[in-house]
Amino acid sequence: MLLSKSKAFLLVLFLVSLAHSATFAQREISRDSVSFKDRVYFGGNLGMQFGGLTFIDISPLVGVMITPKLSSGVGLTYQYYDDNRFFGANGSSYGGRVFGRYNVLPNIFAHAEYEKINWNRYSQTDLDFRRTWANALFVGGGYFAPFGNRGGANFTFLYNVLYDRQTSYYAEPYVIRVGFVL
Repeated sequence: MLLSKSKAFLLVLFLVSLAHSATFAQREISRDSVSFKDRVYFGGNLGMQFGGLTFIDISPLVGVMITPKLSSGVGLTYQYYDDNRFFGANGSSYGGRVFGRYNVLPNIFAHAEYEKINWNRYSQTDLDFRRTWANALFVGGGYFAPFGNRGGANFTFLYNVLYDRQTSYYAEPYVIRVGFVL
């Protein structure tokens, strides 16, 4: 029986995480043995999409390891978009987010995040663009690929449980992010 592409991807992701377990185990920290400064981490996401929709996302974050498996933090978001499918649908958006992350396995984590974005939304009623706030509540998980003594890359797969096609900032309820942490 052949595996579907998504099942094969998840299997490969799981096997790679097992291979990195020893490396990440050295990174897990204890609140008792490590100073607050050493438990703080910085990072963020950089996203780009080009074509009918041009989208650039710069989202720095700062987090802190609360326990060896649990971390939390805050981030800012600035995004530029230009949607060639609709006349005049371009501009920038900005906002913030708070997140929590729990390491289920050494390189696999569960992630929850609340995000609030201010953007120019087209109103069908007014037939014009209006600045508005959009809320998103993301849940999902991801994979951490370590490199160096502290750094690594995060591959996060999220689903917006507050998604509403008429009012949401994102075109789809799911979001894939690639970010880096130092």
